[in-house]
Amino acid sequence: MIPDPPPVPYSARSEWADVVPIPQYEKANPLAPILYSEEYKDATDYFRAVVKAGEKSERVLQLTEHVIRLNPAHYSAWQYRYETVVDIQWPLESEIALMDELADRYLKTYQVWHHRRLILVLSKKAKEELAFIAKILQKDEKNYHTWAHRQWVLAYYNEDALWAGELDFVDTMMNKDVRNNSAWHHRFFVVFQSGVREGEEDRQRVVRRELIYTKQNISLAPNNASAWNYLRGVLDFNKLPLSTVTTFVKPYTVPLPEHLVDLVDVENPPPGKGAELPCAAAIEFLADVYEEEAQKESIDKAVALWKSLAEEHDTIRKKYWEYRIQQALLLL
Repeated sequence: MIPDPPPVPYSARSEWADVVPIPQYEKANPLAPILYSEEYKDATDYFRAVVKAGEKSERVLQLTEHVIRLNPAHYSAWQYRYETVVDIQWPLESEIALMDELADRYLKTYQVWHHRRLILVLSKKAKEELAFIAKILQKDEKNYHTWAHRQWVLAYYNEDALWAGELDFVDTMMNKDVRNNSAWHHRFFVVFQSGVREGEEDRQRVVRRELIYTKQNISLAPNNASAWNYLRGVLDFNKLPLSTVTTFVKPYTVPLPEHLVDLVDVENPPPGKGAELPCAAAIEFLADVYEEEAQKESIDKAVALWKSLAEEHDTIRKKYWEYRIQQALLLL
């Protein structure tokens, strides 16, 4: 395969002959010199020149795109590009098309998503954005910037049509990986932080639905920290005591019975066959239930559970469990 020829320096381009480049200022003997490539030095020298001149033009868009492709985290290039797009009334469809490519290529770069957000605010078009985000998430199902952008789209436009399919979307992502903490976080955002206000009866229905959903997922993968955190979140957000789910939690704090009875219990699904038990997260949860009761007998039970974590089930956090024991004993 024949390699691409090196790009023509801006200093050798006739259309840039009117611009005097401004080199990066560096001391004669910099303590930690940055080894820029010659291509990057050339492009940024001309970028500094157009910024100083205040030029906003199509060729500036070409220049900023060049700089961004060399360094997608170059905040100043992104900001000046946005100002130029606005100033010359550049077609927003063209900018979104470019951002489709760059977001796909540099999906872990914050500046890419920030610029995309600014362009969407101008275009006021969100119809296809959720589909685009779903496509990007296929490449990295846990990328923070992509999930954050999805939440921004939902909250900023706040259209019923956009919210309608979000729980189904979360289910799809969870079916691929039930341990996807980003998907669990997004579900909490959709269900409890979307700004939707239900009546008291509806709220109770939603809480029950979410508790059942979480318990069922825990029964499939008991050692999934994301699900246990979600369970806590549902209870805390709705001001319910941890003891609400004590009956469900207890079977996960002991070894799996040799002869597991196939029970069908929607409210409190038992651990499935082959589950690795006891579950450290369940033991911690039950200890917190006992601590919440704040009685001597219950504190003693919590201490016993924390000791089991420190000495057997979660020894890597031994110092933390010893600290919890110390703090709990102060309550007596």
